[in-house]
Amino acid sequence: MVDRKHEPLDKVLVIIPTYNEAENLESIVQRLREAVPTADALIADDNSPDGTGDIADQLAAQDDHIHVLHRAGKEGLAAAYVAGFRWGLENGYDVLVEMDADGSHQPQFLPAMLAALRNADMVKGSRWVRGGEVVDYDLKREWLSRLANIWIQAVMDLPVHDSTGGFNAFRASALEAMDLDTIASKGYTFQVDLTRRVIAAGGTVAEVPISFPDRQLGESKMSGSIIVEALRRTAGWGCEKRSAQIRQLAEATTDRIKPLLGSLTWSCQLS
Repeated sequence: MVDRKHEPLDKVLVIIPTYNEAENLESIVQRLREAVPTADALIADDNSPDGTGDIADQLAAQDDHIHVLHRAGKEGLAAAYVAGFRWGLENGYDVLVEMDADGSHQPQFLPAMLAALRNADMVKGSRWVRGGEVVDYDLKREWLSRLANIWIQAVMDLPVHDSTGGFNAFRASALEAMDLDTIASKGYTFQVDLTRRVIAAGGTVAEVPISFPDRQLGESKMSGSIIVEALRRTAGWGCEKRSAQIRQLAEATTDRIKPLLGSLTWSCQLS
């Protein structure tokens, strides 16, 4: 990673993917503009049939800080964020933020996240650090999330409490260090993938406690296939990491043994 001391953090872009979020969009954008007035917003709409894209255009026409990226169809949250990252990097933003449109990612926590980014490459709004919380979650859903993050910590050895959380801020340099073309993960694994890539590139991930309410309007995009993908991909990434660690250990052990083997060979030749 580039020396953070010399990186500007002035130009902030908040990426808000939307699909059928007509009930939520205007409210979340207004709250964002109040929380961080200098930040820009990019609404990445997947051709929502409920008119979300039209609402986004109306908001953009009224405010120069709001931009709209119209996408051809429903390609999913991960694809929308990647498209938003590309747009933000191409337009010279210093900081790029992921924020869902359903109101669960509350804009009032963003100033604290941006402040923490001064000493990190990625900052996660975290439900599971001290001071974080979930609101209006049923017990089953809360423990499913907790256990998923415990699983990921154990299997992948990620030093993060809320790796599945999607309220994240990145330095542009952290995203530039990734090969965005190779990201194939979706759903919650997309957030885990971004986190592991930052760490693998030598970056630092910080966590800021947030309050995370369940969505009040609209329908959740969660599905069983997303959970299955999460288990499969995280297990695979964990296996890859353990295999790499074993190879490194084997190579280091061999390097230490080589001088000893050389001495033994020389002694045998003398005898």
